[in-house]
Amino acid sequence: MANSGTKPKRFDRNLIVIGAGSAGLVSAYIAAMVQAKVTLIEAHEMGGDCLNTGCVPSKALIKSARVAHLVSGAARFGVKTSAPTIDFPMVMQRIRDVITAIEPHDSVERFTGLGVDCMKGYARFIDPWTVEIDGKARLTAQSFIIATGAAPLIPPLPGVEASGYLTSETLWDEFAKRPAAPERLVILGGGPIGCELAQSFQRLGSQVVIVEMAERLLLKEDADAAVLVTGRLQAEGVQILTGHKAIRFESGNTLIITGPQGESSLSYDDVIIAVGRKPRISGFGLEELGIVVNGKLPVDGFLRSNMPHILCAGDVAGYQQLTHGASHEAWFATVNALARPFKKYRADYRVLPRVTYTEPELAAVGMTEVDAVRQGIAFDVTRYDLDDLDRAIAEGECEGFLKILTAKGSDEILGATVIGEHAGEILAEITFAMKHKMGLRKILATIHPYPTWSEATKYAAGQYGLARKPAGLLKWAERWFRWRRG
Repeated sequence: MANSGTKPKRFDRNLIVIGAGSAGLVSAYIAAMVQAKVTLIEAHEMGGDCLNTGCVPSKALIKSARVAHLVSGAARFGVKTSAPTIDFPMVMQRIRDVITAIEPHDSVERFTGLGVDCMKGYARFIDPWTVEIDGKARLTAQSFIIATGAAPLIPPLPGVEASGYLTSETLWDEFAKRPAAPERLVILGGGPIGCELAQSFQRLGSQVVIVEMAERLLLKEDADAAVLVTGRLQAEGVQILTGHKAIRFESGNTLIITGPQGESSLSYDDVIIAVGRKPRISGFGLEELGIVVNGKLPVDGFLRSNMPHILCAGDVAGYQQLTHGASHEAWFATVNALARPFKKYRADYRVLPRVTYTEPELAAVGMTEVDAVRQGIAFDVTRYDLDDLDRAIAEGECEGFLKILTAKGSDEILGATVIGEHAGEILAEITFAMKHKMGLRKILATIHPYPTWSEATKYAAGQYGLARKPAGLLKWAERWFRWRRG
């Protein structure tokens, strides 16, 4: 039974935010900006997973790996050099330096200066209106935002606890102790995290194997784009075992898998489990409140739990697992918390871009073809290949394409996939157009500087228009100009 408690007549805070990752930081910032009294509680490091174990360290790793790869292939640009030597401890130190450089953006000092009361410790609800921090201090609030994020999902495989497995959270500290990248690295999971790590460590000297249950990598993304990523990984030496399932770990650093040919074994020096993430909901007293149902923390379209004054944002809400998505949800959660009961806004996920930072980079927003078919939405597809783009040709990076879905009979953009160099940057214009309900014709009418990668979007819009030439009108125009010539 839910712990109903007694609603106080006076509150210590207007808002208490639990968790100082992307969602929690943005929530606290917004509350402070509108002069609400807000406390932000974090048990570990400010910045959450994104700064400390996620986006920031992984992109720093990717950059080092990419530089190594560029040096290895420099001859194709007319630059002859010896093979690169990987100083792995220096790579890991650079990652730490990058985190240190960004830390002030998310620091206690900065947020205190903005008017946020920052507290370090574990927060636990003792009733719907009161949290206790580290079993000592107690605070009451009119509203709460749960922004506790998510943790790597560890499948209950026999022997997993003795396997020495790492995750996207634990590998950084562990590899910081190593003189070199692991010689044999197995990665369970062929999603964005698995693919990014696989390419990076392969480039830094590991022999990487990806084990993926599905029939292809990056299952949520456009199939044609996923094929290009898969091909590049294989060309660089990554062994990809799709349609294979891990079934148990055995002593001697051995993973037993099963696939179309039956059981086989993989020996490894390290294994990284990257099969997904689960919301962090345990240990905060949420079960005792009765807002956890079947191990989940369900929220409505306004990000409210079944107690409307307790809201969620970010990975814990379960709608998406993107840092910018967490910030997006934080706005809705904070406004809905502070404006309650006079105003509320439904969270909008229609235009939420995502990027997988492999090479080629894969970026997408809105629907894929599979999504549109599943939802019964009629659509057209426009495709523009980057081997036609002058900037891509000049830089020798011609692999990739733009694929844009439009509503049948309209230039309204339903979704887009971009794969290739700077895909995430190219996608920004399409995302902007979707958000502000601008169609492809508006993009076509916009001047783009030459030669740039952003021209790819304009040329894709041009392809859309070319396929819809007014044949009848052009026929009459031809006759008219023939007559004018005499």
